[in-house]
Amino acid sequence: MEQQKSNSKRFLDAFNNIDYFLKTRYGFNRSMGFSELVRKAVPLNYTVRKYEDDLVDYARLRNAIIHNNNEDFVIAEPHDKVVEKIEHIQKILTTPPKAVDSVARRDVRSIDASKSMREVIKEISASGYSNLPVYKDGQLIGVANGQKILDNFGKFLISGGKAEVFLSSVKIEDMLSKIENSNYYFVAPVSFTVEECLAQFNKNHKLMAILFTKNGEKNQIPLGIMTGADVLQANKLLEDY
Repeated sequence: MEQQKSNSKRFLDAFNNIDYFLKTRYGFNRSMGFSELVRKAVPLNYTVRKYEDDLVDYARLRNAIIHNNNEDFVIAEPHDKVVEKIEHIQKILTTPPKAVDSVARRDVRSIDASKSMREVIKEISASGYSNLPVYKDGQLIGVANGQKILDNFGKFLISGGKAEVFLSSVKIEDMLSKIENSNYYFVAPVSFTVEECLAQFNKNHKLMAILFTKNGEKNQIPLGIMTGADVLQANKLLEDY
């Protein structure tokens, strides 16, 4: 029968796994102390940013429970809740769930760049989805977002344009070409994790949707989509993971 690990052993295993993961993932110096490692990883990793204070406390606790940096000489045993929490953080960091398998919607509705704004608006209304990937000759050229369509429609009317002209003559490709940048959507590979998605939303507050393709290429078919409305669910998923 396998002997049950002590709390100190479980704590040190999780601590060392986090240390190794962060140094390997972000190419930090192997000799870097844990607290400094955490500080440097904060802007790079959503989970580290969320649990920054806990992780820094764990660095102090690690030094308090071992003698002369010798992990075989333990002088204190951490509390059960502390062990459970650091193991939880380790799990989120080292084996996070993939977004396409958990929070992303898989039934992605896309539209062709030649569609009129009338057709696009009808498709958004009928589908109930406010973000529709737009493709031209198999290449993603943007995302038809309900709010951006409304904004552009309003600007068109203010400039003296007629509603019927906008609906019938303006193509979604035309509208997308007038948007100055594409930072409201992001294309990611299907390997992208929930943590990486939350990091993108946290880094870019204008981000409305993350579109998933096989390798994160714009000429690949969409396999899933995550929007700002899914962020709360994604946070809850990691809390319960």
